[in-house]
Amino acid sequence: MNSNLWEIWQWWWLLPLILSLLGFFLSLWIIVPAPTWSLLPLGVGAPEVSPWLIALHGIALLLTLGIYQSWITKTIVICSLLGLILSLVPLAQFPTADRAFKVEMERVLGTDYLDNIPQKTKALMRSKPLAIADVFRGIPLLEVRIERGIVFASPDGVDLKLNTYRPLTTGKYPTLIIIYGGAWREGSPDTYEEFNCYMAAQNYTVIAIDYRHAPQYQFPSQLEDVETALAYISDRAEELSVDTDKMAILGRSAGGHLASLAAYKQDAISFKAVINYYGAVNLTDGYYDLPTPDPIDIQTILKNFLGGTPEEKPELYEQASPINYPRPNLPPSLLIYAGRDHLVQAKFGRQLYDKLTATNNQAVYLEIPWAEHAFDAVFFGVSNQLALYYTERFLASTMSNE
Repeated sequence: MNSNLWEIWQWWWLLPLILSLLGFFLSLWIIVPAPTWSLLPLGVGAPEVSPWLIALHGIALLLTLGIYQSWITKTIVICSLLGLILSLVPLAQFPTADRAFKVEMERVLGTDYLDNIPQKTKALMRSKPLAIADVFRGIPLLEVRIERGIVFASPDGVDLKLNTYRPLTTGKYPTLIIIYGGAWREGSPDTYEEFNCYMAAQNYTVIAIDYRHAPQYQFPSQLEDVETALAYISDRAEELSVDTDKMAILGRSAGGHLASLAAYKQDAISFKAVINYYGAVNLTDGYYDLPTPDPIDIQTILKNFLGGTPEEKPELYEQASPINYPRPNLPPSLLIYAGRDHLVQAKFGRQLYDKLTATNNQAVYLEIPWAEHAFDAVFFGVSNQLALYYTERFLASTMSNE
């Protein structure tokens, strides 16, 4: 063996050591909440890529074979085994969560709700709640028609745009309106585009809409922009391939909050379904009942959005809280929340669910125990696969009801 190869051989144990330490660090975020905004992506992403972390720990352990420095071997084995245990948490909890979701869907929609879904629609849906292979290769996406940057209004000189995602064949389709999140202060219709393309390939017209941002523009400007977009879509239904008799609205985080308000208020247009991913529900209680840690400074976010504290703007906080809007005869609602959410705590989602059911509305509440806020930003992730499986079934079932 020449000297260069021998030098490399002497130091190759660094590779499994680095892998084990890196894997352990990443795996910790499956159970450790992110204390700051900059670290939040680790808290969001670690549970979603847990199968990758399991593989990483397995590789590190295999590479310890042939290492004779005892302290190095012990360090790699301890870090990798601890990291492996942490990485298994989402997968260990998955079967129980899946069973609970199945029971909840059947309890609310009926044990035969899948029978109401057309066979051609079923054929396009995911066959199981989790495909490990998709965590590694990604969820396959089919080609769809995409048109971005359509200006639907320009309030105060701010161009508001929407994107459309449609099947390749022209025609009129059931329509899903999407409202993005971002604490009401950032974001665009371009976000979560994989989901939009996925749903368009299932023969939906998907329209992602824009709104003005805080703190420059405060509530109710955002809700007014959503209503303007809905009016624009209704007026141009044929041009946009929209079936106005079969429309649903979906929002994430701040978008879930706006979607709920737009669907539940007294003069709302008729939706077939409302889908709320971890949206803010009770802004007054949310101002005082803070998560620990609080990585985005929720009180500052709410003050920027509403222009003051609940003491200063009590009526506005009440007006902006979806918890105050449930009444009989609302469209069916699907509420999906993250059990480890440190931006919008899951208990607020349960409050909205209780209020909806108390007013005799159909509501499905699904809580993913291991997930953090914005879990579905990792489209191929463990949590999003579970949420996607039940979202597409809920949507197909409610859209098929006449």
